[in-house]
Amino acid sequence: MARRPQSGRVSTLFSTPLTGTRPETFTTVPHRDRGALGGVDLKIEAGRIVGLIGPNGSGKTTLLRAAMGLIPLSSGRITWGGRNTDTPPKSAIMFQRPTMLRRTAAANVRYALAAANVPRGQREEQAAELLALVGLGELGSRPARRLSGGEQQRLALARALARDPAVLFLDEPTASLDPYSTKAIEDIVLAVSARGVKVVMSTHDIGQAKRLAGDVVLLHRGRLIESTRAPEFFVTPHTEEARKFIAGELLV
Repeated sequence: MARRPQSGRVSTLFSTPLTGTRPETFTTVPHRDRGALGGVDLKIEAGRIVGLIGPNGSGKTTLLRAAMGLIPLSSGRITWGGRNTDTPPKSAIMFQRPTMLRRTAAANVRYALAAANVPRGQREEQAAELLALVGLGELGSRPARRLSGGEQQRLALARALARDPAVLFLDEPTASLDPYSTKAIEDIVLAVSARGVKVVMSTHDIGQAKRLAGDVVLLHRGRLIESTRAPEFFVTPHTEEARKFIAGELLV
């Protein structure tokens, strides 16, 4: 088992055979935030939604950022589909508190499409399709910053989908949302997954993980505690930490 890294570093292993080829890993990432990782050996395959769970500070956001290539590697490597790369091909990430551009909802999506190198002549139509997908088809002309919190989260999801990702990382996308807005986001996540997009989603909500996840990854203090199919995790957890977390007890 890998030892916990020294301060200021993240040591992690992460492998993803999205195209059926043999997976490889990445290791050791510099990090300044709260939740450094140590000795995470994880394989994520195409298909089922992955629910990344654990208490605050467990390393969920750090793992997503590292997988997305937003934290530079100080050593090791990442391979996706057998190819060495610091960033997964055709990937996108949605943060817990996304920033809205000072323009309309539709213009926010068009900007994301432009950043994804979508030809100008196709952006209007694709923006309308993405807004309809997230239930904002009638709000395209509204200033993004005047949308409700739940609507802004759906707009942020539309912007992430503008990249046409094969892999979509979601960092607690329903945190602080009301039940109606949470349900709207969950329905979109399920629809996106049904279209073949690999979704890796962090959440501290056990109920949400049960509703959405096909696979569950539990982190605690930057360590991988369990990684298994969701039905097995919730019915017959293999570790004391998992049993406590499922029961709503505090992990310290």
